Amino acid sequence: MTFSTELLPSTIKPASTTNNIKIFAGNSHVEFARLVAKRLGLELGKCTVSKYSNMETAVTIGESVRDEDVFLIQSGCGEINDNLMELLVMINACKTASARRITAVVPCFPYARQDKKDKSRAPITAKLVANMLTVAGANHVITMDLHASQIQGFFNIPVDNLYAEPSTLKYIRDTILGEKGVVIVSPDAGGAKRATSIADKLDVEFALIHKERKKANEVSRMVLVGDVRDRICILVDDMADTCGTLGLAAKVLLENGATEVYAMVTHGVLSGKAIQVIKDSALKKIIVTNTIPQEHNLAVCPKLDQIDVSSTFAEAIRRTHNGESISYLFTHIPN
Repeated sequence: MTFSTELLPSTIKPASTTNNIKIFAGNSHVEFARLVAKRLGLELGKCTVSKYSNMETAVTIGESVRDEDVFLIQSGCGEINDNLMELLVMINACKTASARRITAVVPCFPYARQDKKDKSRAPITAKLVANMLTVAGANHVITMDLHASQIQGFFNIPVDNLYAEPSTLKYIRDTILGEKGVVIVSPDAGGAKRATSIADKLDVEFALIHKERKKANEVSRMVLVGDVRDRICILVDDMADTCGTLGLAAKVLLENGATEVYAMVTHGVLSGKAIQVIKDSALKKIIVTNTIPQEHNLAVCPKLDQIDVSSTFAEAIRRTHNGESISYLFTHIPN
């Protein structure tokens, strides 16, 4: 018996050599996901994320992702634990649906401040989150301004840590920088490297505030290192939570002769009484990016301003999909 090695043309389809970008959004920051998708000329993928009556997370991916390049956008904000669980379930749903590659796009990385064992029996929760994302099925992570860049080492998969610095520099040049002298100020020793990088690129002076804490989120004393007299001060930090540090820092700077004080922050968590603290503080303006939703805060706080970084994430997604380098984005804003 012989078998024919030829197949009829109607019985076989050509193998797919390309795959498409599929972008899905969790519930944490849908508007940001829409901005990213719009920048790429795409629609958000069909996905339903809800809860059962017993508060279990339910995810339904409403379209095929087989052999596609999937990007799941979910920021670590709001109900952080629920949003993290949503992301994990979405990743696993796409993995079991045979997606070619799954990238978790996490503009604000959850639990990033728990990145070291700073006291006895303290958990390193950022490492736990990294393990959970990997085990769920993520092949790649894109985030912005990690609280500590070493968090990338917690992963066994590629992590692209984007920077808000190019957008921050553009805002300062367009809005704040003028005839008056400017000083870039780090509100603590940990942010000195970030602040000096911005100061060097703007060719301006740098100052540092040393703070002593009684306990977490409560600063007891601040000491200024540097000269700020008759100058505009710009406080630079990666995250603003209760804003107690920024409020006290602004007071210290004005007491030392500063004319105005601005704050540039990547992740505006703004929890608790943060908005009231900002309103009552000596800060002229606090500028945050849109890695965390700020619609309500912008409506109630005239001192708050926002920078859109969705174009940076969109370009990172495009370059990742096409296998291009993203190091250009570390120093430039996409056109």
